[in-house]
Amino acid sequence: MEPNMITIDWNVTTMGRSFSWEFDYLSANYDRLTLAIRIYLALLIIQKIYYLILAVAGVPVNLVTIVILSRGTCGLSKCVIRYLVAMAAADLLVVIIDLILRQIPIVYFEQFLFLYDIPVCNIHAVLLYAATDCSVYFTVTFTFDRFVAICCQKLKTKYCTEKTAAVVLGTVTVLSCLKNTTWYFMLSSAYNLRNVPWFCDLEIRIAVSRVWGAIELLHYILTPGVAFVLILLLNVLIVRHIVVANRARRRLRDHSSEESPSDPEITNRRKSIILLFVISGNFILLWSLFMFYSIWIRVLGFTGRNAIPPALLMELGFMLQLLSCCTNTCIYAVTQTKFREQLKNMLKYPFSLIVKSIK
Repeated sequence: MEPNMITIDWNVTTMGRSFSWEFDYLSANYDRLTLAIRIYLALLIIQKIYYLILAVAGVPVNLVTIVILSRGTCGLSKCVIRYLVAMAAADLLVVIIDLILRQIPIVYFEQFLFLYDIPVCNIHAVLLYAATDCSVYFTVTFTFDRFVAICCQKLKTKYCTEKTAAVVLGTVTVLSCLKNTTWYFMLSSAYNLRNVPWFCDLEIRIAVSRVWGAIELLHYILTPGVAFVLILLLNVLIVRHIVVANRARRRLRDHSSEESPSDPEITNRRKSIILLFVISGNFILLWSLFMFYSIWIRVLGFTGRNAIPPALLMELGFMLQLLSCCTNTCIYAVTQTKFREQLKNMLKYPFSLIVKSIK
């Protein structure tokens, strides 16, 4: 098949990936196309704008987050700051390596034909999946740290420290890099720039090998499958602990007439877990479709069935997964008053400089 020929699920062959091709094809053949194909082509048109906006916003947003959190003036502990800075740094790498260097070249295929002459796709894949693993498991380690801080008071003083956070984050980074070296051998060095789960050409021996298929399935199970389970489990345990603790505290307050009607301890505890639950919920929501599609397509390949999941799911999965790398700043701004103040000051700073220079 020629490089500029792309076959999608509904036996529609698309030629080229110029900016207006999808719109022209959709307009010319609208009445002859099924609803599913219309939606798919419309999504491809949306992607051309969506990915550009995400790239333009994602880099500065994560850089600003790193700068603000690194100052340590947001009222968060040094341990928490370590995790949040690491998460923002990993998200920034995903935006650069995945969004800018993979998705945009696929969407704007004709403008990136020169990539066929750069044989580094398998190295690109190792870096991409390692950065993605770090982004996912930094969220897991942050959730576990908050679980210890809330539910394990005896272990809290030893585990919830800046030094422990650095060790944990460093270990996750090394393991992520080692785990994803297998992609170097599974994928070829040539880019294919097509709307398929693999953006590198897949070696024939790999495509038909059950051993390598099992390794690939294991990758998808570990990221983000296991991460999903761990985050859900830890959050359930945290909620259970909080409910039990709050009931006990209310009983104590009911027997004491000296206490004020409002309990500041419960209020502070509620505020401290909002950040955790919003980050965890955001991760689960935006990664669900990507995880579902990745495991589904590999299991189908394992069973030898020819049925292919709708490409619409794959495209939406990629879009939501990449969106998750740009939302944490909004989460911090909404849930953390001091972070919001720092963000406002940083946004006002360039304008204040202009005013001063004018005066």
